[in-house]
Amino acid sequence: MSIEEKVVLARRVITMERDAATDWEGILVRGERIVRLVRRRDLADLDDGTREIIDLGDRVLMPGFVDVHAHAEVVCRTAYRTVDCRAPECDTVPAVLDTLAGAEPGGRSDWIVGQANLFFDRKLKEGRLPTRGELDTVSRERPIALRAGGHITVLNTRALEVAGIDRTFVPPTHSITGPVTVERDAHGDPTGIVKEMDVLLPLPSPSATELAEAIEDGLGRYFTRYGVTTIGEISETVGGLQAMNELALAGRLPASMRIYLWVPGTMSLEQVPHWRDHLSFTAPESAIRIQGVKMFSDGGFSARSAAVNCCYKDAGDFRGNIAFPKYFLRRALRICQDNGLQLAVHANGDRAQDWLSRSVAELGGAGGGRQRVRIEHAGNLMPNPQTAELWAAAGIVPVPQPVFLYTFGEYFPDYLGEYGLKGRFPFRTLLEAGWRLSGSSDVWIGSEREATNPFFSIWCCLMRQTYSGGFIDIDEAITLEQALRMHTIDAASVLGEEDQKGSLAPGKMADIIALDHDPFEIDVDALRGIGVDFVMARGSVVRSKTAGRF
Repeated sequence: MSIEEKVVLARRVITMERDAATDWEGILVRGERIVRLVRRRDLADLDDGTREIIDLGDRVLMPGFVDVHAHAEVVCRTAYRTVDCRAPECDTVPAVLDTLAGAEPGGRSDWIVGQANLFFDRKLKEGRLPTRGELDTVSRERPIALRAGGHITVLNTRALEVAGIDRTFVPPTHSITGPVTVERDAHGDPTGIVKEMDVLLPLPSPSATELAEAIEDGLGRYFTRYGVTTIGEISETVGGLQAMNELALAGRLPASMRIYLWVPGTMSLEQVPHWRDHLSFTAPESAIRIQGVKMFSDGGFSARSAAVNCCYKDAGDFRGNIAFPKYFLRRALRICQDNGLQLAVHANGDRAQDWLSRSVAELGGAGGGRQRVRIEHAGNLMPNPQTAELWAAAGIVPVPQPVFLYTFGEYFPDYLGEYGLKGRFPFRTLLEAGWRLSGSSDVWIGSEREATNPFFSIWCCLMRQTYSGGFIDIDEAITLEQALRMHTIDAASVLGEEDQKGSLAPGKMADIIALDHDPFEIDVDALRGIGVDFVMARGSVVRSKTAGRF
């Protein structure tokens, strides 16, 4: 006989509910939901043989983490024919070349794809990317693509040939990630560096079976092990989304997936109202559902394609470009409103955020609940505090990424001069002004190895330490309580699900994790090393150290 009710016990419970009692020691779960919180002295009344008792001893319980912006499929499939060239393990150009040279043997048409960090040129000791000629020393027979964070890629000569990129090549004006650039030398020949072109390159893809296996393995490796139980997934492929649905039907999807259809990557804007013609989602919505649409209004700082209010250093009056016109935004807003979807727009630069906020306000505002418009990366760089007033006028939700403080926060001045020293991740200022902030990974190819660990993101909020070991505007550090809320209940609010997720309370989803240390009882530097021994997602145990489920 299956046991529908479970009691999860520990030393204490961090509920993330305001004004909650602090002496709770357990949680009674029925099906997918929390029935009530309990204390150990209540166990005699609860243990009547009809409930499963899960006693985790001196562990600490808290709600599962909510990662509202991730590219889970992308990070899961990086293990497929991808060579890890990330710093600090590969911290010199020769080390990168040696690692690429160790790729699995293949034929002339078999790509060698390297995964390198975002802002890789800043993290290599030479202070530059490997050149086309240096990649040619690894192979002139096989195409090589060194993907530095998804916005910049270095190609060898063979890869340029396969991709059809020569001196006569005319790139499209923009791709789904921003304006496209092919760098050229003084003679007009491609140097091998291309920007915002990864989706246009004929890179290898896994089969449907390989993709499903990669997603199942990767969700456990990159998310479940760190206690993430809900993911705002920026979709990659229709096949990947279908694989997630099949995993959910089989009871093997360890996190609730809230899917944002990448337009025009996964499908076109015109296809969005008819997404059911392209996807067959038959699993319960508690496990997986289409949440919204994701679009790019500009590119990335590493590619100098983020739209900013100043000029890039050594680039004349260039300030980046807005990727689509207002009429396209109007159509996207209408489609989302008519179909109960949430619009999420990538806007790295402050000019892109200002333009987007003004446009949304002119078009009637950002809506509410699950349909409230999100601006991705708003709050990462705010040289002008008035940008937040434009957010407010539009009614948008800012969605910053604390992990980027570590990843590239120190490099803003390299691209923007003194302008890049202003308003870097001003979380304390924004919280004190009344903004509700979330924390998310935006994990993609080239992310730091700890990017999907929410405790690493929380550590970033408190320590504000950079990749090179320096510190950024420590007066903007926030409290541990605030940082935990950014990754739980306040993250759930971005999805319009704070009534269902993000805290431990009766009636909410039973997304529960157990920690091997109490975050309130250890040094800040130890936060990023907290282990998650137990994960319950929607009432099912998906990770348990005692049961050997890893």
